[in-house]
Amino acid sequence: MTPKQFQNAVLKWFDKHGRKDLPWQQNINPYRVWVSEIMLQQTQVSAVIPYFERFMQSFPTLQTLATAPLDKVLAHWSGLGYYARARNLHKCAQTVLQVHRGEFPQDVEALTELSGIGRSTAGAIASISMGLRAPILDGNVKRVLARYRAVEGWPGQSAVAKELWDLAETYTPDKRVNDYTQVMMDLGATLCTRSKPRCEECPLKKSCAAHAQGKPQDYPGKKPRKEKPVRSATLLLLEYEGEIYLQQRPASGIWGGLWSPPQAEDPKAWLAQRRWHASAIQTLPLLRHTFSHFHLDITPQWVQLDKVPAQVAENGAGWYKLRQLNRARAAQELGLPAPIVKLAKQLLALQAPL
Repeated sequence: MTPKQFQNAVLKWFDKHGRKDLPWQQNINPYRVWVSEIMLQQTQVSAVIPYFERFMQSFPTLQTLATAPLDKVLAHWSGLGYYARARNLHKCAQTVLQVHRGEFPQDVEALTELSGIGRSTAGAIASISMGLRAPILDGNVKRVLARYRAVEGWPGQSAVAKELWDLAETYTPDKRVNDYTQVMMDLGATLCTRSKPRCEECPLKKSCAAHAQGKPQDYPGKKPRKEKPVRSATLLLLEYEGEIYLQQRPASGIWGGLWSPPQAEDPKAWLAQRRWHASAIQTLPLLRHTFSHFHLDITPQWVQLDKVPAQVAENGAGWYKLRQLNRARAAQELGLPAPIVKLAKQLLALQAPL
């Protein structure tokens, strides 16, 4: 197909089958598109929808997000993972408010200078909400183009990425660029999936090189396999009469700005430093949590205190009822990482009826 034929084929499919009722497709503006694009990084649409709707209820405009406490933003992100996205979202909103007078720059290069916005995300914001001709290359689009032209190699390699960007530029139209951007994402998400692609329903089937070869799943090339390193951490589940002690973690590092039990290798030394006294210390089963680049093996130490300390030793810390934390809404409002929610449920199950 020529680029024009390619564009016509996918836009015709979009008019009939494309997704048009997603929450961020309503009342389209740069702010809503930006938030949705950041949430959709590394996360499926079905998981994002409830988060996006709650986020928009609390932060309906860029100004409300920029002026909100980071702690509140992180709480709304709890469960989505990759928390640097939320921190960058907050920082970017403040920059747009302070430097750009609350308006996103209508230029892809200027958009990429903002925190957390890469070339593809900038292209999506510019094309969907501003109607500017700007190619995108998210995971879905990479898969469609790599299969259509049988581009060999892992897209993480610079030469392969350049070839795919060149193709994205070639096929992006001058008109209806907002619909084209959406349909390319839709094709990758609904038909040209990683496993079991539905090639018979694809508007590009007749000229798709990978389909002609009979092996679409060979494209794009897979990332060279590398064993993830394993890190370990000991968390102190300090409990007194159904309440657990939590601290807000530093802004940088894993779970930055979220709440978790204290991390310490020696529970007795940690307690002695604060003059707290335990009636019992029990090691619970190890919990493994996998991040994008490493595994974290968590050793939970259940520390039962004989009395609640007279005062909290550190700022950004406090006591919380286990039963409250086991309510999904409360856990999200506070900002708990998913593994900490699991540990809270485990600890509650060990409790005698309160």
